[in-house]
Amino acid sequence: MKIAVFNDNRLGVIQRDQVFDVSHSVLWDREHVQESLVNLMTHYDECKAKMEAALSSADSYPFSEVKLQAPVPKPSKILAAPVNYLNHQSEMQAKFNNAPFTIEKLGLFLKAPSSIIGPGETILLPFKDRRHDHEAELGFVIGKEAKNVKASDAHQYIFGYFALMDITVRGSEERTWRKSYDTFTPIGPWIVTSDEIEDPHQLQMDLWVNEELRQSTNIQAIIWDCFKCLEEASHAMTLYPGDIIATGTPEGVGPITKGDQVRIQIEKIGEFSVNVDFREDTEHKAEDKDEVKQ
Repeated sequence: MKIAVFNDNRLGVIQRDQVFDVSHSVLWDREHVQESLVNLMTHYDECKAKMEAALSSADSYPFSEVKLQAPVPKPSKILAAPVNYLNHQSEMQAKFNNAPFTIEKLGLFLKAPSSIIGPGETILLPFKDRRHDHEAELGFVIGKEAKNVKASDAHQYIFGYFALMDITVRGSEERTWRKSYDTFTPIGPWIVTSDEIEDPHQLQMDLWVNEELRQSTNIQAIIWDCFKCLEEASHAMTLYPGDIIATGTPEGVGPITKGDQVRIQIEKIGEFSVNVDFREDTEHKAEDKDEVKQ
């Protein structure tokens, strides 16, 4: 099932090119979307049956007539995977001479949940004279509490998948700081439940800036797959329903600036675009040329 949030926090099911409003088929509180989503995931078998039954009488809208929103608006945490493709390590070494390790030594890092935006929204860049980069990633949302989960069992804890962009400012600060600015985690276009994705590591992922294809990979090239990321994360901390894990980016990372449109597409999941602008209070703050981190 493809589950969307749209038009002022309504609950939608995606079929073909239509969004079906099933908000009234389950306990869906438009004032508390994250809590409603967690309840839906926790009781998914029951909710799925109710949503499917509601489709025949539900109002439906073409994609062109709706405003899609972030499908997971307020997770308790976002965990992200640094240098999780060898080709990305190679390009960062070439560009910045500062990528000596992969995820196997770096582990995962945290991003601020307040950095999330949805399809059609705008990335707001905080600096006029520092480089800001796009990173295309597969993201997934935790469906039930997970602690000390083995990779072989991890699929049971993943509710569904979506496309994610990890936006970053290049500089000497730690990753969490440079990747947590407001608007720096666009996600969407919806959640595709895990029962519809036979193998998330066989999907094609592409990202364009305007009409230029910047990133293109099959996710099978990943170092720690989704299940290994969940295993390692759950051994460090308890994962709660609604938490997000971003699985890292391949080669092709590049700069974005005001006026750009960035589009991401993942096979069997979908695509969405966001715009790029400067914040109203954008600063002039040059990066430290002697120490530019990945």
